[in-house]
Amino acid sequence: MLPNWMRFWRKEWLLNPRSLLLLILINGGGTIYGYIWYSKQLAEVAANKPVWYLPFVPDSPTASLFLTLALIGLLWWPPAVRTSASGAVWAFIEAFAVVTLFKYGIWAVTMIVAGGLQGDILNWQHYMLIVSHLGMVVEALLYARYFTYRWPSLLLVTIWSLWNDGMDYIAGIFPYLPRVLHDDLTAIGWFTVLLGLAGVATAAVLKWRSPTVKSGK
Repeated sequence: MLPNWMRFWRKEWLLNPRSLLLLILINGGGTIYGYIWYSKQLAEVAANKPVWYLPFVPDSPTASLFLTLALIGLLWWPPAVRTSASGAVWAFIEAFAVVTLFKYGIWAVTMIVAGGLQGDILNWQHYMLIVSHLGMVVEALLYARYFTYRWPSLLLVTIWSLWNDGMDYIAGIFPYLPRVLHDDLTAIGWFTVLLGLAGVATAAVLKWRSPTVKSGK
């Protein structure tokens, strides 16, 4: 018999409607908080850049938004619907969620820790963000095998991820960073690109190296 703490990793708990609903509420709330956190930068970009730059500004909240939508799909739509021709949208949502959760979860934690090591003063919000972004990574690792995405979706997400990185570090709309890291922007840009590609590779491995799992709906 598995110890109680290990039951949280099992299908019966992860796909339980109550668990999914709880995670939908948590990630939905985190998404709202994230967009509020980005509100100042969104306003600055809207005032000084073309309006089409705006979707590329908020990174982590968009990742949690897509996870929220993907979890809604798991809760209310059976695999047959999510793998149909019209389910291509869901496949993209799922692939986007897994790749960006992995990418920006690790990215945010790395930037906070790197800033702290270079002298940035960390407060309770930094530690809250570390915990929440590590949670994003864990969610990606846990739920990828239950999603229905395939290579076409991963290819589209790869293109989006690379384009987003170009917008951040070439067009200059990268998320706010501690001042102590501003002289490391080139290295951060390449790190972000490689992290996105690692997210795509991780999404592929989690999907195709795991047994096919259905939600049973």
